[in-house]
Formats: sequence, C-alpha cells, structure tokens
Amino acid sequence: MRYYKTTGCSAANRIGLLACMLIVGSCAPQERDNLELTDQSGPPDVYTVNYPLAYFAERIAEDAVNVVLPAPADVDPAVWSPAAETVENYQQADLVLLNGAGYAGWIQRVSLSQSRLIDTSAALQDRLIPVADEVTHRHGPSGDHSHQGTAFTTWLDVELAIGQAHAVFDALVRLQPEGETAFRERLMGLEQDLLKLDKGLQDVAARIGDRPLLFSHPVYQYLLRRYDLNGYSLHWEPQELPDEAAWRELSRLLEEHPAAWMIWEDEPHQETVSRLERMGIASLVFRPCGNRPADGDFLHAMQGNLKALEQAFPVSTSHVGDIE
Repeated sequence: MRYYKTTGCSAANRIGLLACMLIVGSCAPQERDNLELTDQSGPPDVYTVNYPLAYFAERIAEDAVNVVLPAPADVDPAVWSPAAETVENYQQADLVLLNGAGYAGWIQRVSLSQSRLIDTSAALQDRLIPVADEVTHRHGPSGDHSHQGTAFTTWLDVELAIGQAHAVFDALVRLQPEGETAFRERLMGLEQDLLKLDKGLQDVAARIGDRPLLFSHPVYQYLLRRYDLNGYSLHWEPQELPDEAAWRELSRLLEEHPAAWMIWEDEPHQETVSRLERMGIASLVFRPCGNRPADGDFLHAMQGNLKALEQAFPVSTSHVGDIE
C-alpha cells in the first residue's frame, strides 16, 4: 500500500480563474476559426474521453450534436484503451473533447486531426497538480497503470469543472456558430448548477475542518485542494481485500493520521468495511464519476456524493464522524 499526503491551498491561488474561463477559447489561435464538418447527414459527432465532458456537451448542445463516450460502462475511461475500430470513429468525429492533464494516454499513441482536438483544461495549466510518485497497479479489466505525471480528475474541483464547461461551449460554438445563443443560455444554467454544488461542498468541508480523512485511491487531489481537506490517499480497490501488509501499514499510518472515515470510489467489500469499523473507521462512497453512472447523470451523481458527506458530517454535531 502506498499513501500520499495532500494539503490544501489558499484562496489566493485561485485568483484569476474566472477571468481565465472567459478567455478559455482564445488560448490557442487555431481554435478561433469555425470547425469544418465532416461529410454526413444528421447532427455532428462530438466524441469525448470521459463522462463529465460528455455531460457538459449534452447540457450545452442538447440535440444539436451527437455526443459519444465509447468507453464501456464497466471501465475507468482514464486508463481504457479503445480498439482500432473505435479509434477510427474518433478520427472521423467532427470534434473530440479531451480532458487534458494526462487523461486518456492512448491519445498520444494514435493519429487524430489536431484541428478537431479540444483540450478542455488547456487554459487551466497553472492549476493542474503534478504527481511525483509512481505506483503501478491493476484494477478491473483496464490492466496495469500508474498515477505518475499529472492528477487528472480535474472536475472534482468544481471551479475547474466550470472552466472546462466553458471550453466545451467555445468548441461547440465553433462547430455550430448558429447555435451560440442557445448554447450560451444552457451553459449559464449548467454553471449555476455547478456553483450550487460547489457551495454545498464548501459548506460541508467547513464542517469537516482539519479532521483527518482517508481516501481509498489517489484520484481525489483536486477535491482535497479545492475544499482544503486533510487527507491521505491509499491504493485500495473497493472489491479487493487488502493483504495483511496493507493492514499493518494502515495501523502505522493511523498513529500519525488518526482518521475516522475512509472515502471510496465505489462500494467497498463488506469484509473490508467490517474490519475498518473494528479499527474505528467508517466508510462512505464518493464516486469520481469518470464514466456514466448506473442511474441519473453527472449532476445527480455529484449531488449524491455531497449528500453522503453531509450525512457523515451533519451541522448539528461538532465531532460527527468519530466512531465510539
């Protein structure tokens, strides 16, 4: 088991983000021109590499474009590699929305039309989080991978998610200039929903304060920084039982970081939950939502994450979360 300390940042480090979002479409000169549609009937195809970007495009464009996220429902799109036929579909798309920050490494190994690639975090480079330590591991059908390079779940900082939504809007306007007015109105509605989510996360983070937390996986860096949470990240998979070495290392960690909650990407194995409870650690699920949820949409899933935190750390109790 490898763990990582993540610290918060001051509000001063966030100055200028709103201005950056307003100019997100002007950061690359070639992106100011309208995109040329491929020969086809029906709405243009907009391919994405993860679900947050697909959701933003669907909210902003609605039926004006055909939004496609090809990654299967049971894989993490961050480490998924598409088959040759799917790569060809990306190559033929009218627009490809990238997350940036090293997300979807397969993009670097194929030939895609640069004029149709939109890096939605390009204007946010100074806000990306470098990852110094490399740990290679495996979970699910995605195979071995590491978390070296740059933290890529950018949208868990809702400020950055809003910036990415603005980049999606800018790209859609270039694709279909005649839809700009409708797209802008829907973008404003999406932004209001995200700002409300951000406010809720700020409120519950204020209740959590500096209390130590455990995170099952190193994918929460932007959440931890944005909401100034005191967390350590492990490398525990929800449906895999940790070995005894992992449990011993956790016991040592708790001497320095006496957490009463572990936050998971998905429902953890019941045996793991029970053993954690015997150590005084409760479990809750906060899904990063890189892929489509089984029910609802991105906003619904993130509101569910917020609700889980609110239930764990309610307003009425000053030390809720500690297991007696």
